[in-house]
Amino acid sequence: MKAETKRSGIRRRVRCRLPRRLLLAGLASLAGASGLGAQLLVPMDRDQENHLKAYGYVFGSLSEGQSAEWLLNYRSGSFLVSDAPSNRRRAALMGVTVETLDGSDVARIRREIETRNMETVPLEKAPTIAVYTPPNSSPWDDAVTMALEYAEIPYERIWDREVLSEELENFDWLHLHHEDFTGQYSKFYLTYASSAWLQEEVARNEAIARELGYPNVPALKKAVAARLRSYVEGGGFLFAMCTATETLELALAAAGTDIAASFADGSPPDAAASDRLRWADALAFRDAVLVMDPTLSAFSDIDGHQVNTPWRVDLGSFSLFDFSAKFDPVPAMLTQNHRRVLPDFYGLTTTFRKERLQPGVTVLAEEEARGRVKYLHGSLGEGTFTYLGGHDPEDPRHLIGDAPTDLDLHRHSAGYRLILNNVLFPAAKKKKLIT
Repeated sequence: MKAETKRSGIRRRVRCRLPRRLLLAGLASLAGASGLGAQLLVPMDRDQENHLKAYGYVFGSLSEGQSAEWLLNYRSGSFLVSDAPSNRRRAALMGVTVETLDGSDVARIRREIETRNMETVPLEKAPTIAVYTPPNSSPWDDAVTMALEYAEIPYERIWDREVLSEELENFDWLHLHHEDFTGQYSKFYLTYASSAWLQEEVARNEAIARELGYPNVPALKKAVAARLRSYVEGGGFLFAMCTATETLELALAAAGTDIAASFADGSPPDAAASDRLRWADALAFRDAVLVMDPTLSAFSDIDGHQVNTPWRVDLGSFSLFDFSAKFDPVPAMLTQNHRRVLPDFYGLTTTFRKERLQPGVTVLAEEEARGRVKYLHGSLGEGTFTYLGGHDPEDPRHLIGDAPTDLDLHRHSAGYRLILNNVLFPAAKKKKLIT
């Protein structure tokens, strides 16, 4: 008994002599081991129960002012958030897998990230999001809108009136609906002239053109395209899919040239239009040759698949490029995924011919051995633009009138992850990034 008491006394005296900094370190270690100050890992590898809702989960955490980090290339682009009660509750409600980490777990992960092709990117705030889409469009008309709704990420709808006013400045990130910025109604006019949906689209576009003082729809869309370019140059994040990618570029290059069929503006297009396009005004492409036939739903030779033409190309697969997370964090963010090879999917613009890219554009994914780019990224001024070809990653041969995609059946969709990478990308805006 006496010996035991003596040993206890010695232990007490020795502990009291420890330097204060070691005492603090010990307390911190104990706090981590006991769960105090713990963090939650949102795994994005195959352990994740719902990859798509995981993005909305992180977005919700940022919206509440919580801190978050994107762990590039760690377990397929996982996230780290604070172990707040609201984050635990949100994970349970959304069906998102999270793992509790103590201080030693986090330290181990950070050591691994330091020594491998990985990087930690702080996410600072939830971006304000807008979708460019006609007022009466349905959510299932557009893959991005479906992704936002499924992931429970708030957004606002804007269209031509808002773009041409000051309202565009209220948004950090803008997605372009599958819009035809040449003003030719996706060149469906002659084929679907008797269809109620096309007649409604024509009436709606002509009405807004008159309201805003433009002589015709192609003139309105050129003005909208120019405003979108200014938005990017001033610091906006632009994401476009399908027809919007190619036609935005054509509208920018054709600012002073008539490229629209007579059904759209009442006059025939310039016969030498392809030679008169000003590609210095475009964002991503150059030197395209226009498809002038008004009966073909195709715009130029930018698109590598030409889905609605006699020279249609069959679908294959495309591969995401691997980037250095430490030296190229922007493309690394945009390509985080649990799959590197994905099945391709059609759109009015499905892929982009590599020889049509402007210098400086970064290829994020391309079809293997075919020289067709699926996914690209670039910058202009203070902002960026990202294009993904195709209409719906889980509806490869999308046809007019197809039933909406049920994303609850595709909660692990690698294609939809590319869309949602772009949604969270502006959250890292204030971090100085190398591109």
